[in-house]
Amino acid sequence: MVTASREGIGLGEALGRIIAQGDFPHKEISVLAQAFLSQVPVTIHAAIGQDIIHEHPNLDGAALGASSYNDFLVFTETIRHLEGGVLLNIGSAVMGPEVYLKALSMSRNVAFQEGKTITHFTTAVFDLQDLGEDYHKEAPRGTAAYYYRPYKTILVRTVQDGGQSVYIRGDHKVTVPNLYHRIIGGIHES
Repeated sequence: MVTASREGIGLGEALGRIIAQGDFPHKEISVLAQAFLSQVPVTIHAAIGQDIIHEHPNLDGAALGASSYNDFLVFTETIRHLEGGVLLNIGSAVMGPEVYLKALSMSRNVAFQEGKTITHFTTAVFDLQDLGEDYHKEAPRGTAAYYYRPYKTILVRTVQDGGQSVYIRGDHKVTVPNLYHRIIGGIHES
C-alpha cells in the first residue's frame, strides 16, 4: 500500500506487480499477476475497517486510502470507455454497484462536456437473489428488492437510456466457468 501510494498507482497494479515479479507459488494463475503482465487494469476498492489487515498495527490508513482512490480513478477511466461495452458485477451487493454508480456518474459528466454519451452498453449481475420475472423495471418502493443495489443500480437505472441488462442467477462456481466457456467458444467460432 505504501509503495502504491508513493508511486501514485492503485492497489491492484501494485499487488499484481508484487505477485508477478515475486517468488510465489502458482502466480501463473493469479488474476492480479496476469492482469499486471497483460497491462489490464484490476482495481481494489477498500472500505476501511472491513478487512482483517485493517487490524494490523503496521497498516498505513493514509496509504490504503490513497492507493484505493487511485484505483477508483483507474476504474472511472475504464468506465469512461463503456459505450458499446459490457460491465459484469459478480457477487457484490454493495461495494461493486456503488463504485460503478459513482464512476459512471463522473464519466457521464465528462462525456457530456465532450458532447458524447455513455448510454449504449450491457450490464450483467451474477448473484443468487430471486429477482422475479421482470428485473428490467424498478422494484416497488418498500420491498426488499427496491433496496438491493445490483438490481436497482446495475440492472435498471444506469441502463434505462439505451443500454440493456442481464441477470444470471446461480452459484458462481457454475455460472462464472460457464461464462468463460461461452466466451472462449465464441472466440473460437469467430
